[in-house]
Amino acid sequence: MNSSQGSVGNLSQGAGLGVSGHSPFSQFSDISAVLLATSMILLVIVIVLGNALVVLAFVVDNSLRSQNNFFLLNLAISDFLVGAFCIPLYIPYVLTGRWMLGKILCKLWLVINYLLCTASVFNVVLISYDRFISVTRPVSYRAQQGNRRNAAVKMMVAWLTAFLLFGPAITAWEYIIGRRIVPEEECYAEFYYNWYFLVIASMVEFFAPFISLTFFHLSIYLNIQKRTRTLSDISQHTMQKNPSFENNDLGKSIPSFHVSEVKCLTKESISQSQLFSERKMKLISENSMRHFRLSRDKKVAKPLAIIVCVFGFCRAPHTVLMIIRAVCQGNCIAHYWYEASFWFPWINSAVNPVLYPLCQKNVKKAFMKLLYPTKLKI
Repeated sequence: MNSSQGSVGNLSQGAGLGVSGHSPFSQFSDISAVLLATSMILLVIVIVLGNALVVLAFVVDNSLRSQNNFFLLNLAISDFLVGAFCIPLYIPYVLTGRWMLGKILCKLWLVINYLLCTASVFNVVLISYDRFISVTRPVSYRAQQGNRRNAAVKMMVAWLTAFLLFGPAITAWEYIIGRRIVPEEECYAEFYYNWYFLVIASMVEFFAPFISLTFFHLSIYLNIQKRTRTLSDISQHTMQKNPSFENNDLGKSIPSFHVSEVKCLTKESISQSQLFSERKMKLISENSMRHFRLSRDKKVAKPLAIIVCVFGFCRAPHTVLMIIRAVCQGNCIAHYWYEASFWFPWINSAVNPVLYPLCQKNVKKAFMKLLYPTKLKI
């Protein structure tokens, strides 16, 4: 969960700053504050440009507009908005220690921040699920490629679930408990220290997706291993059962007969030879197709393994520390650890435009057309 508001609340309370109006970075040198601001601005630029490139690729290249690629576009949109909206509003807040945009805009920012980061997680699951189906159920997957409505429904469900998970709680929590906990000049969710809500939300927002991604990858890996063994067995069995594929010289087996019988047997031998050739070409074609699909799926499996690792690395630290911090009411986690972990999900939004095109060769080609148009023409 990318709850930046929690990070600011942590800085304010952990360092005894923020409420008093002093910058949470007054404990650091001016150089450190400048470096931090520069790093945040660079992160915004990387996220915005990287994900804008993905969106632009879909605009200019019609070949990308397939069902499976729409999930990638959906992810790019959510990540783009993280860099274009969420982080820019956070930068002055973290540098000044005050939220100066009012309560309404604070809640709007919180809702959109949680919505985009959770939608990004669900879009990652959709992409991985799509790859899982393409490898383990290729026939049904190809049959559904023309059904864009199915993809649209999945994307809408992802966004709706992401909103329902945190949106109502952010907007109505203070009315449910009958009081406002967050100070006027701060901006973080009212449920920030409510550990049982955070545990339930984290199960939906991180743990279930991470388990799903792991399952998809392991299933693809096992499927590829099984098909590799099967293909090897088929090749060996074919050669053992049909040695004539190696040396189909049936003419040598014809003994001495009457001329008319020899002609008849010769015709039969030619027919059998043609039949063997046809069977041989058919088997070669089938094996070639199996090898091609297996090689293609292996190329899918490697990036998916990277996806699982990057997802866990970027999302797990913040989620785990957030729950621990809520349980101990912020007394057992140093604020700098939480602050560091809080940036990881946003870094994930910067990595995604580089990571996910690895799953789609045509996306990489579209990138090359956009970045090096002159080179490709030559």
